Amino acid sequence: MKQNGTLHKVMEDELSLPDQKHWFETLHVVTSGDTPIRKDAFDLSDEEKIKKITLYFAEIMSILGLDLNDDSLRDTPVRVAKMFVKETFNGLDPGNKPSVTLFDNKYSYNQMLVEKNISLYSTCEHHFVPIIGKAHIGYISSGKVIGLSKINRIVQYYSQRPQVQERLTMQIANELSSVLGTEDVAVVIDATHLCVASRGIKDISSSTVTAEYRGAFSETGRREEFLRYIN
Repeated sequence: MKQNGTLHKVMEDELSLPDQKHWFETLHVVTSGDTPIRKDAFDLSDEEKIKKITLYFAEIMSILGLDLNDDSLRDTPVRVAKMFVKETFNGLDPGNKPSVTLFDNKYSYNQMLVEKNISLYSTCEHHFVPIIGKAHIGYISSGKVIGLSKINRIVQYYSQRPQVQERLTMQIANELSSVLGTEDVAVVIDATHLCVASRGIKDISSSTVTAEYRGAFSETGRREEFLRYIN
């Protein structure tokens, strides 16, 4: 297999399916709570990724029979490539992780803080179609409070990658617990998956709810109080 640094040129080399399977198994980083990525995931610059995705997406469109000479379609491959790298999957790059501003809890506020109805846009990693919903966050300060917009940015960062909702819920909770130095964290996500709504069963009325309750929120009273705030 030809290599350029640690960049493996799978499509160019036209590997057989068994070879491709071995290649992916070799490079896959085994993870549980984190997004599964390859060891060479950050070897390419954004510009290099955009260039390659543009070529490959143009090939996909061509295979589908679309005429890329049409003025409406001509620039679609590069638009998709830029969207994938700069927006839709921006959260794959740890360099884009938001910096967090914390403040002393000078008011000794010891009740839960709840931020609800945070807009959430992610992508189903099974079909690469949108997940659209709301995230609801609660925490109890252990001495520090977080700038409110940073909660939204944490949700956005972990959403901007191929996801399953269960893992996304836990990733947000893990990050909040880490930056706030407390286990008293609650995360609820209510989302519609277009892999259900726009294909397959085509059910547009259902939504999926996932939750992670930690620390004080594991107690029935605190959890019910949180749920009253978000409902």
